[in-house]
Amino acid sequence: MPVIDVKLLREEPDRVRASQRARGEDPDLVDAVLAADAERRAAVLSADTLRAEQKAASKSVGQASKEERPALLAAAQELSGRVKEAEAAQTAADTAFDEVARRLSNVVEDGVPAGGEDDFVELERVGEIPDIPEPKDHLELGEKLGLLDMDRGVKVSGSRFYFLTGYGALFQMALLQLAVQKAVANGFTLMVPPVLVRPEVMGGTGFLGAHADEIYRLEADDLYLVGTSEVPLAGYHMNEIIDLGDGAKRYAAQSTCFRREAGSYGRDTRGIIRVHQFDKIEMFVYCRPEDAADEHKRLLGWEREMLAAIEVPYRVIDIAGGDLGSSAARKYDCEGWVPSQGRYRELTSTSNCTTFQARRLGIRYRDADGRPQIAATLNGTLATTRWLVSIWENHQQPDGSIRVPAALQPFLGTDVIAPK
Repeated sequence: MPVIDVKLLREEPDRVRASQRARGEDPDLVDAVLAADAERRAAVLSADTLRAEQKAASKSVGQASKEERPALLAAAQELSGRVKEAEAAQTAADTAFDEVARRLSNVVEDGVPAGGEDDFVELERVGEIPDIPEPKDHLELGEKLGLLDMDRGVKVSGSRFYFLTGYGALFQMALLQLAVQKAVANGFTLMVPPVLVRPEVMGGTGFLGAHADEIYRLEADDLYLVGTSEVPLAGYHMNEIIDLGDGAKRYAAQSTCFRREAGSYGRDTRGIIRVHQFDKIEMFVYCRPEDAADEHKRLLGWEREMLAAIEVPYRVIDIAGGDLGSSAARKYDCEGWVPSQGRYRELTSTSNCTTFQARRLGIRYRDADGRPQIAATLNGTLATTRWLVSIWENHQQPDGSIRVPAALQPFLGTDVIAPK
């Protein structure tokens, strides 16, 4: 199965070129893929033609007279050699096409902002920014209240590692449990997936491209540690035909996530905003391609419900093409207010990956006529460790305590965490 939508590439190459430009990527790659596709099709035609000739020659040998047979056998043997050469050329052309096609990112949706990281479009702001004179940051709050121990995290594991302690650990578990309850109530099947995956799964989801240096790899086992449970959930139905007769398949997974944070040296080194290990509840959806845009809005809606539950101000942004991962055709982020920084920081992301991942992973469904078609996949964050930053800072009190959002109080057993 081709790793890209070849029909789209052949019929609408200008659309794919425009997508490449919106991402800040090379539009000439489209022509390289089209050239490789032409060579592959020519190689397939040549091999098919020679195989047909070989079949006809074999039939002729069987029908030939004793006198004719030696010459026909010699010709058949010569033809057999040519078939092997043509099949080898076809394999080489397939490989060459696959290699260049894998460099193409997903085609962005119409309306995606062009540009890079700072060129997002703000769609909405929700909630009032709290008036906190001289706000303490989450690390100072966490250390004074016994919620967080960075020093011992560094001692045990190195930079960007930490311990959540006491109510800090309970805070995270409460947050994840609230997300689990919301996911299950909305029809998601809860999963606890493996966090080590094979190269074909990591590559199939689109994470072994430009950002491969952010992924931890266990070379002795040829396995990768996941940076999101999107990866094992995408691989869950790899090489399967799934049943979408009753609508989308929705999964929610709890997992620990690992990121090397390569290229982020010197950025967000204080506290737990940018760390190597964190926990997350991730939503993942398989659906028909024509349903994907509506499903994307539903995922954003569920994220917004969670953010409302933790009572933090946030904004919704439409991510620009140059800041999309290779698999995403569109991505919306919700950024929570961080008082100590006086700005919004990412709390959730939800991406519509259309057929990009499913095509690479061989995931199909049957249409109304029973024919196999490529499924669409989507993902979205429902809760993660970083949320603690925004929760603690927005709910800090003048006496140094932290008010616990009402939705989390049943899990923590208290409405406030105060200094001892």
